[in-house]
Amino acid sequence: MHRDTPSRLTVTLRRLALAASLGLAALGAQAAGAPAADFPERPVRMIVPFGPGTTTDTISRIVAERMGQALGQTVIVENRAGGGGTIGTALVARAPADGYTLVMGTVGTHAINQALYRNPGYDPMADFAPVAFVGQTPTILVVGGQSAITSLEELARAAASKQGVAFASAGSGTSGHLAGELLKARLGGEMLHVPYKEGGMAVSDVMSGQVQFMFYHPAAVMPHVQAGKMRALGVSSARRSVAAPELPSIAEQTGSDFDLVAWFMLYAPRATPEPVLAALREAAAATLADEQIRRRLLQQGVEPGDEATRDVARFNQAEIAKWSELVARSGAQVN
Repeated sequence: MHRDTPSRLTVTLRRLALAASLGLAALGAQAAGAPAADFPERPVRMIVPFGPGTTTDTISRIVAERMGQALGQTVIVENRAGGGGTIGTALVARAPADGYTLVMGTVGTHAINQALYRNPGYDPMADFAPVAFVGQTPTILVVGGQSAITSLEELARAAASKQGVAFASAGSGTSGHLAGELLKARLGGEMLHVPYKEGGMAVSDVMSGQVQFMFYHPAAVMPHVQAGKMRALGVSSARRSVAAPELPSIAEQTGSDFDLVAWFMLYAPRATPEPVLAALREAAAATLADEQIRRRLLQQGVEPGDEATRDVARFNQAEIAKWSELVARSGAQVN
């Protein structure tokens, strides 16, 4: 036998190795495609980076229930509050990119925090893939029902006094925080920001008079306004809110360009496979097209999204630029 000629055993072993390699490659390809074909095989988590009872929490539960029906699996809402939404949002940025962990992002988590925090623990552009634009809402400027402040003009006078005023928010970096800072820049005077871990505590302290005012979502404050426990002075958007059409905007009252709107966007981790994203987007589109879901969102003062996805790169970049400018102009800082 020639020394350079492979033995029959060697050839056989090589063939077996090649077959095994091809088999593993096929299994790998099958496994990679399995999540798309079978997704979802278990419940999906929707992380809410704010506390229970907040508008973000409420609309997440509305969306999760119907979206679960569309997916054929339960969508579990899980609250991970703290750090102005950075804690829960960073958790999803680090989660496996398999479609089983989502986050209900907000203007705070995916635009304001990028400008306000030196290191929020995630990049809103690089770490996330959009699933659905859920909707948007203005915030309402409210004081306690027994407050001596009955108008925006009186609030300005109170801020200009020696004692000044304090305003609450659901946390540093939230739309309520920035709205308060921008109001301070517009009206002048002394306005101290008091951040809370979650909005319910802030609402309670404004109602009791421990803090003078706050900006918050209509669904959370309008029932208290109607009950006389709070007084509404204006809305943060340039146009009036569908939740309180009788309430004038701050822009109307001040003759300024005051215009702040909170929005909600459902995201998955960036590396989530496209077929899985497609399944999530299809379920979200069906959810947001449901007339009952749209009515329930409107009852929360949230104008539902008209499309399952947007050009999120352009949208987010524009929002980050807008809020970065507002942070710089207002002098807002993390407390």
